[in-house]
Amino acid sequence: MNIRFSPNLAVVILLLCPVVGIGTGQKSHDKVTPDSALAELKDGNAHHAAHRYTHPHETATRLRQLASGQHPHAEVLSCADSRVPPEILFDQGLGDLFVVRVAGNVVSDTELGSLEYGAEHLHVPLLIVLGHQRCGAVTAAVEGGEAPGHIGALTELLRPAVEKTRGMPGDRVENAVRANVEMVVKQLRTSGPLLEKLVSKGELKVVGAVYSLDTGKVTWLPDTP
Repeated sequence: MNIRFSPNLAVVILLLCPVVGIGTGQKSHDKVTPDSALAELKDGNAHHAAHRYTHPHETATRLRQLASGQHPHAEVLSCADSRVPPEILFDQGLGDLFVVRVAGNVVSDTELGSLEYGAEHLHVPLLIVLGHQRCGAVTAAVEGGEAPGHIGALTELLRPAVEKTRGMPGDRVENAVRANVEMVVKQLRTSGPLLEKLVSKGELKVVGAVYSLDTGKVTWLPDTP
């Protein structure tokens, strides 16, 4: 049997092939920059604060596309607090964010290893350290005393932020929340050998932010070296 393709059919096939080749249905990673990823998350948070969600990438088609791989455009280190789910705060969907959550958004070797995986292996261009208003872990560190079980391991990691802000005017907890985010951002930017290299090459941007439980808005911290 001889099969003849019309010129129009050939054009359609050529147009479809690059889409199928990507495998995940997402944009090629090379098209996503740290700044474009950040702009998308800022827009997403505006949707959340206004309660006007687009709910992207939640379809059955998206689920099937992601079965073969993932290409998230940002990774988020956030608190484990149930009121601070990054996918909702930034109006993102399946496969969009690589999220590491731990009380107090602190970094030990396990969190660092996960973030390194996202940046090095998945080539994620943006890393956000997200603290939040009235954080319970930070409150425990500010109040001091002996924490039960393994909770003390978390408060110890938060202690430097508490000490740094001791005596500052304003709310002690909120001051420590912000200081902790700033210190973790600096820690990640200078973490060798992987993250420091990617930051220096401009392939990874690390930014800090604080989420308001009252307004739903994310405040982005000044970009300090």
